[in-house]
Amino acid sequence: MNPTSRSLADERTLVHGMERDVVTADWPALTDDEVLTVFAHIDGPGSPGARTGGDGRIRVTWSSPRPMSAAAMVRGPRGEYFVKRHHVAVRDAERLRVEHAFARHLRERGQPVAKVLAGPDGDTVIRRGDFVYEVHDKAPGVDLYREHPSWYPYDNHDHARAAGAALARCLIAANDFAVPATPPGVLTNSMVVVASNDPLATLHHLIDSRPALARALEYRDVDADVSRRLIPAAHFVAPLLARLTPQWGHGDWHPSNLTWTAPGPGARVAGILDLGLANRTTAVHDLAVALERSVVDWLDLTRSGEVRADLVHVDAFLDGYESVRPLDQNEWSALIALLPVVHLEFALSEVEYFADVVRSEKNTALAYEGYLLGHARWFEESNGIELLAHLQSRWPRHESPTA
Repeated sequence: MNPTSRSLADERTLVHGMERDVVTADWPALTDDEVLTVFAHIDGPGSPGARTGGDGRIRVTWSSPRPMSAAAMVRGPRGEYFVKRHHVAVRDAERLRVEHAFARHLRERGQPVAKVLAGPDGDTVIRRGDFVYEVHDKAPGVDLYREHPSWYPYDNHDHARAAGAALARCLIAANDFAVPATPPGVLTNSMVVVASNDPLATLHHLIDSRPALARALEYRDVDADVSRRLIPAAHFVAPLLARLTPQWGHGDWHPSNLTWTAPGPGARVAGILDLGLANRTTAVHDLAVALERSVVDWLDLTRSGEVRADLVHVDAFLDGYESVRPLDQNEWSALIALLPVVHLEFALSEVEYFADVVRSEKNTALAYEGYLLGHARWFEESNGIELLAHLQSRWPRHESPTA
């Protein structure tokens, strides 16, 4: 059964689609009554008014247009909170607890990550039927990009620079979070395949271990497609990644996952949102994800068939990053080699999500043809080659690397 048909109020909103459009949400929007029930669990049995006020008043004030979960800003007499609901086929309680532990680790090291609220038993995950919920304090700052589609470019180079510096600070804070990597699954980020000495064999193992993904790919010539577009690059990048220290990263660093100190181009990063794709990879992997998702307007590519990277924003982001955490020669080489294939494993997880969880043939095809293969193809063509050459040209401007 499609999980969207299960017992929740059938109030669907418009959300961002896979292209430049808005579509009817797969997941019902959060309601006032539903959120009140979630807050009652946090407040403790029999005491729903402790946080929401004596009369239980609480209101959903904004529903997120992000398409792969239901999320909302909620206002009660004691303040504002962010509530998110996931189906257990997408995110189970164990994985959510890891995300919350990572958020706590970052916050304890001075990173502006909102607190996740817990119930009387100390658990930060609330489960109701086939759904799990998380409740966060409101993030600091102004959510300037909240109506922008995910992976939309920065509005200006000042934002790009500020975001690069903030990512470097986040990764420094994250480098001693010692929890093992989360294995690949639905809507997860990882680097199991691209870091393998035999990426095609590892890809086969990944597919075989995920029956739903195997079903989604059953009638596609995966070997031929990835052997042409992705496996050669993965072979090249694996030895470079082996020289880097594994660590946790954000996994989905882009403008709409940040809040800002003020409106306008001079703003700095005020808050860090959404650790849903965080995992143990490397700092360079996280940097490659951040570049790939914010300096190329991929949605415009699906419309026009051609798009160039914003090289001014590339330089601004990297200048900001290196003002805090300079890259050495090994990291530069790995970054350039990784960029064309950094999307591989998340793209496969999207294929599985669209094929098995929300059952959309159209979006499954878009995730496979447009994302998995299309992004790799772009890097083989003139505009992608231009971006890689530009990155290569930055190294001579640095001092010679130390041994």
